[in-house]
Amino acid sequence: MWVSGAPGPKFRYPQAPPGPGLGSPMDRVSPEQRSRNMARVKSRNTGLELKVRSLISHMGYRYRLYRSDLPGTPDIVFPGRRSVIFIHGCFWHGHVCKRAALPASNRTFWQRKITKNQARDERARCELLAGGWKILTIWECESRDVALLRKILLGFLGASGRK
Repeated sequence: MWVSGAPGPKFRYPQAPPGPGLGSPMDRVSPEQRSRNMARVKSRNTGLELKVRSLISHMGYRYRLYRSDLPGTPDIVFPGRRSVIFIHGCFWHGHVCKRAALPASNRTFWQRKITKNQARDERARCELLAGGWKILTIWECESRDVALLRKILLGFLGASGRK
């Protein structure tokens, strides 16, 4: 997890393990199959988002989704608390973990795309902070431990108001 105020994580591209190739030495599927796979990737209502939203609801918090009037269109917004949560997939937002390994094929394209995503994320974060918003970023790889996630959310959001 990463809470605003701390310096942003530094990104490095981890090395992917070698594997049998079809399109390239590292690719395990054909370019056509890779294209079909990538076309099916969702940007909203992902499994991770649903998991976090369910936990937040069970904790008694009420929230809004995808406020497009805020910079970066945060995934979860708590207007009364002036708090937002971004839920990031490690690959798409360039987290420093094994899930963020760059594909071997078309490497330049992916480096450029992920770098642009990171720059856009940083601009949105700066604009939100300047507007007085608190920000929590939840990374895909760090969401496995539900008890820890609950503790972080409680620390970030404070008392829920539910008795």
